[in-house]
Amino acid sequence: MNHQPSEALERPAPPTIEELQERLNRGTGQIGQLNLKVLDIDYEKQEITVLAPLRSEFEGRQGSGAWHGGPIASVIDTVGIFAQAVAIGRAGPTVNFRVDYLKPATFDLTVVAKVRRAGRTVGISDIDVFDKAGALVAIGRATYSTTPRKG
Repeated sequence: MNHQPSEALERPAPPTIEELQERLNRGTGQIGQLNLKVLDIDYEKQEITVLAPLRSEFEGRQGSGAWHGGPIASVIDTVGIFAQAVAIGRAGPTVNFRVDYLKPATFDLTVVAKVRRAGRTVGISDIDVFDKAGALVAIGRATYSTTPRKG
C-alpha cells in the first residue's frame, strides 16, 4: 500500500476571548438568545469555559429558577461547537449529539467544553455543565463536521 504524505491542514488562528464572544453575540436565532459569556479559553487544553445565564424563557416552570432541558441542550451544543473553533479555527454543523441530565439545573450555569478530537473531517467535544454551587448537572458529547468549506 502506497502511503503518500497528506497535505497539511490549513487552520486559521484560534480566536481570542473577545473574538469568540463577538461570534456568540452575532449568533443568529437561538444562539444569540442564549446570552452566553466566554469566561476563559485554555488553548493548550483545547477547552473553553462559558457562563450561561438563566432567562425566564428557559425555565421549565415559570418562576421556578430551574432550567428546562431544551435550552440546556442548546447551550451544550453551542459551547461544544465553539470549543472546536478554538481548537481548529472553524467548526461546522453538528453530526451527532447526546446529553445526560444528572440533576435539576438552577440559576446561572457554568459550561466547560473540552475538545477530544479535532480531526480533518470530524471533531468531538465533551461538555460539562455546573450549577452555581459547582455541582455537575448535565454532561454532553457532540460530534461536528470539521471539513473545510469550499468556495
